[in-house]
Amino acid sequence: MEYRQLPEAEYNDLSSRILFEDNHLLVINKKVGEITQGDKSGDEPLAETYKAFIAARDAKPGKVFLGVPHRLDRPVSGICILAKTSKALERLTAMFREGEVHKTYRALCCNRPEQDSGSLEEWMVRNEKQNKSYIVRQGRKDAKLARLNYRYLKSTDRYHLIEVELLTGRHHQIRCQLSHLGCVIKGDLKYGAPRSNPDAGICLHSYKVEFVHPVKKEPLCIIAPLPRSWKGI
Repeated sequence: MEYRQLPEAEYNDLSSRILFEDNHLLVINKKVGEITQGDKSGDEPLAETYKAFIAARDAKPGKVFLGVPHRLDRPVSGICILAKTSKALERLTAMFREGEVHKTYRALCCNRPEQDSGSLEEWMVRNEKQNKSYIVRQGRKDAKLARLNYRYLKSTDRYHLIEVELLTGRHHQIRCQLSHLGCVIKGDLKYGAPRSNPDAGICLHSYKVEFVHPVKKEPLCIIAPLPRSWKGI
């Protein structure tokens, strides 16, 4: 088998972004702009990038398996969990579906919330053509319940750091609900930010995940450092 040759700088970067790894899991700190699964852009998904990395690093004689049990949107950074075995993939997918993976995000917002902490429970619909979600009245046929807890942490001269405990996994849920609260995420033009970020991403970061290892049944708590571009935080 021929291994894709990775430039030293790229190899070192990929290695440094591994937050946790064993025989069953690979957890990485995703950068803004990377995709977790293939899409119409044709860009290489993160899983394929790390397959090549593992094949070269470990001199694997056969194909490397990396399954994707969840998605992290292109403009979002932070924790991305990949499964190195089919057993881990099957169990992780079920855990995400059943809400057994506890996810905490951090968002850098344009405004500070009126209340320093609170719970948001709203009904949301997704507009496929616009690739955008909206909050609607309860009772609409296609609406889904969206729930999260938020907590104000601190401020810079211009922006405000909010921590979000995500309780449901709706399309663009944090972006939509924080915008509705009056706390648009920095760089998020789609939901009302006044300007884009230089990297075309948004300041939403998957900061912490807590779950029971799908095979070893041991508790795991993994944290991803905030991006360097979040200066002053």
